[in-house]
Amino acid sequence: MLIHPWDAPRGDDEWQRWLATHDFGQLAVNGLPGEPPYVQPLHFAYDAERGEAVTHLARPNPLWHAVEANPEVLLSVVDDYAYVPGPWQAEPGTPPEHGVPTSLYASVQLRCRAHVVDDPARKAALLNRQVGHFQPEGGSARAAAGEAPYGRLLSGIRGLRLEVTGVRAKFKYAGKRSEAVRERIAAGLADRDGARDAEARAHVLRRQPA
Repeated sequence: MLIHPWDAPRGDDEWQRWLATHDFGQLAVNGLPGEPPYVQPLHFAYDAERGEAVTHLARPNPLWHAVEANPEVLLSVVDDYAYVPGPWQAEPGTPPEHGVPTSLYASVQLRCRAHVVDDPARKAALLNRQVGHFQPEGGSARAAAGEAPYGRLLSGIRGLRLEVTGVRAKFKYAGKRSEAVRERIAAGLADRDGARDAEARAHVLRRQPA
């Protein structure tokens, strides 16, 4: 992923805050010899203090052999994206039809070392961490090895603890454009009001050039 200086995060807090509420991504795992990489969509819970993300997958998932062969994996999250028509990007004094279309988006890529969790008690603890992230209000029974209602289901899954070893983050929101163009993009997103336009507009307004 190419990251220009104007698209780079302004400190770890920026991408960590974003990742705390953008918790569905794709886990990329190197394929076995002769096979393409595995890419698995999944929910996860990121823990900034521990420097890890936790998740789980069904035991029959075909990627387990690849993870065990090479535990170096990549967890990729992309969201808050929007298409920007060319005329919105035309600088003042330039014909609107000469503006260059582009995409706006936020992306965080976590390089991780995967640790497979098979011990029933540790799997239960991992699941409780994940559910606690997504359901802070509660409402579901806690998982416990050998106990109803979820104990008997633990054998059907394997846990994954993804130890973060590197981070690449990008917030591509017209950071190199003039104030006039940025204002036009923000107004265009507000008028269009399509899926994710409000989120993209908030980033455009928030990430004012230094």
